[in-house]
Amino acid sequence: MSPISREREYQRRRYEKWQGKLADKRARQLRQRRRVIIAGSAVAVVLVVAGTVLLLTGGDDASTSLASATSPSTSASPTASGSASASAGSSASAGSSASAGSSASPTASAGPNPCAKPAVQPPATPQKFATAPNASLAEGKSWTLTLTTSCGDVVAKLDGAKAPKAVANAIFLAGKKFWDGSPCHRLGTGSLKMLQCGDPTGTGTGGPGYQFGPVENAPSDGVYKRGTIAMARATSQDSQGSQFFILFGDTPLPGGYTVFGTITKGLDIIDKVAAGGLASVGEDGGSGPPSRAISIVSTSVTPA
Repeated sequence: MSPISREREYQRRRYEKWQGKLADKRARQLRQRRRVIIAGSAVAVVLVVAGTVLLLTGGDDASTSLASATSPSTSASPTASGSASASAGSSASAGSSASAGSSASPTASAGPNPCAKPAVQPPATPQKFATAPNASLAEGKSWTLTLTTSCGDVVAKLDGAKAPKAVANAIFLAGKKFWDGSPCHRLGTGSLKMLQCGDPTGTGTGGPGYQFGPVENAPSDGVYKRGTIAMARATSQDSQGSQFFILFGDTPLPGGYTVFGTITKGLDIIDKVAAGGLASVGEDGGSGPPSRAISIVSTSVTPA
């Protein structure tokens, strides 16, 4: 091979080697971009789940804010807004204050409230109790909870066998007229379809002075069916109090919330309230006080 041919061969191999290194560099950059995209998608999923739990959280004068289911919290995730955050007990921090709104809701209805304006007022100073009632109060049997609201009666069948602590709690609080006069302070109209009630202060952070747990009778598949009534809570499963949430649509909820009954009458009332949308949007961006106000006038629990 002539010197010229050898030089050309050397330059060719050098060029091919350089091209190979360049291709490797481009491949590494592509893999890195893909990892960033995947990581970003994972973060987005976590934020969506966290937002759902937030709807159901809250608590008894807790620093965390909920239906609460979210609450979605005692103020539901609901964490219903433990509520929902439930959260959504006061879940919404599912328990973000339901009255905390940042802007008018794009879901607010222009139509009038088909329900009467609440004439009842919550107590100036809600009652406080030292300890949660004993589960034996539920007697392991079925009970009927009647919520007389400013929109009509909402009736639920409570399961004292599957959720004895939560049912005993409902029997106790109804007997003490704890819920009488309290507004249903939080509505979720997005992925978490719930109305959260049970806080006499209407802020999503109030409770009976005690907390109890653990979670009872949570669905194994994590899907809470339309017509379910469940306890809101904060982050801890032992943070259930007085707040509860009612689902007006099937809702998947992570973390587990106590299902203590099923609505047998008046679910159409919840639908009416939900149809009005939000009066304002809370800090979680997906829930807030209902545009169509509804309050609990009185409550009773009797053997089924």
